[in-house]
Amino acid sequence: VRELLLQNGLALEERDFFKEPFSEGEIRELARAVGIAQLFARRSPSLKSLGLADQELSDAEMVALMLREPRLIRRPLVRIGGRLLVGANLKAVAAAL
Repeated sequence: VRELLLQNGLALEERDFFKEPFSEGEIRELARAVGIAQLFARRSPSLKSLGLADQELSDAEMVALMLREPRLIRRPLVRIGGRLLVGANLKAVAAAL
């Protein structure tokens, strides 16, 4: 995905959110575009290791879990203009360009 963006002349702002975690406000701001459930990595091994893989979770619970365990945020997050692509693959990014 990174290479496709660079090939199309887009400037990148990259963030390693394991080293620089998102705040609750940032997660909620990202979620305004797509919803909390779209940001949440429901198939993450981290969720399974917490014993929560089969549980229904509220938005507040998902936010709290993403704050505690950044691996529960779907990656990559790609913002192109005002659009946020979550878990973006090459086809989705190419279509957004």
